[in-house]
Amino acid sequence: MSNTPLMPMATAVWLVENTTLTFKQIADFCKLHEVEVQGIADGDVGKGIVGYNPIIAGQLTRDEIELSSKDHNRALQINTYDYEINEENKKIKKYVPLSKRQDKPDSALWLLKNHSMLKDSQIAKLVGITKNSVTAIRNKSYWNYNNLNSKDPVSIGLFNQKDLIDAIEKAERRIKREKKQKEKEKKE
Repeated sequence: MSNTPLMPMATAVWLVENTTLTFKQIADFCKLHEVEVQGIADGDVGKGIVGYNPIIAGQLTRDEIELSSKDHNRALQINTYDYEINEENKKIKKYVPLSKRQDKPDSALWLLKNHSMLKDSQIAKLVGITKNSVTAIRNKSYWNYNNLNSKDPVSIGLFNQKDLIDAIEKAERRIKREKKQKEKEKKE
């Protein structure tokens, strides 16, 4: 994060209107010239700009403003946050070119033939089409069913092998749970 507040002119307008900070303190914080801040206070600069509250934005705290208001030589310090972003768990929707979008129903057909244990919702999520389309392909009632050619979605790049393996493992766990449930019901 840079040391400049978001929307510096609007932040300066808010600070001029709502604090007792000096023009120099506001100018230094907002990275503006002191004359610009004086112009904001006089109404010559920033007409029509709505003040942007840096406290709500998380860029300043009330305590920080109070400390600098009491000591006019003290500079305002912008809040900085260090966020750790975990890239591993983030699923980024990948853009699928128009030329490959026609392969989605073909890929759904391939998954239905080769991995019939997958639920329609799993196939829809993997391939990137609606569950209704997958159900229609499974029931052979898809509008273009006769023209479909099953294609391996991994080889054409719709998703990777790891995604397919994860989906298959999930389906196998579900089937085992359902078998255990049926056996439990038979015993009762």
